[in-house]
Amino acid sequence: MAGISLSEARGIIGAALEKGRALALKPLSVVVLDAGGHVQAFVREDGAAPGRFAIAQAKAYGAVMLGMGGTAQMARAEAQGYFMAAVNGVYGGQVVPVPGGVLVRDSTGAVIGAVGVTGDTSDNDAIAALAGIEAVGLQGEA
Repeated sequence: MAGISLSEARGIIGAALEKGRALALKPLSVVVLDAGGHVQAFVREDGAAPGRFAIAQAKAYGAVMLGMGGTAQMARAEAQGYFMAAVNGVYGGQVVPVPGGVLVRDSTGAVIGAVGVTGDTSDNDAIAALAGIEAVGLQGEA
């Protein structure tokens, strides 16, 4: 199974940060995970809070581990809070079920990783993540 290359991960991060600047968002932190939930690349913009890595990673980790983007996770959490609480227990509290965790698929639709963005509103975080993913020719599921 092909995954997200380091070059693609860096491209995703660069384009996501560029989108954030174009929209005048607060300083962003962006992580790219492979299909196994391992960090491929991470960047925290100047001025972003130091704890943002954990949030970005948890947004992306939930997406890749559950096979659904943060928007779908949030809907699931609202409808079945007990389920997301159980999932967080299974994954050691490493899931933040909100927009900004975006599943990444290749041209065949296979899941190859996830992107987590944090720093602004969750919806704006998702916009930046999608811009990064699309910039390298991959498909995002927010």
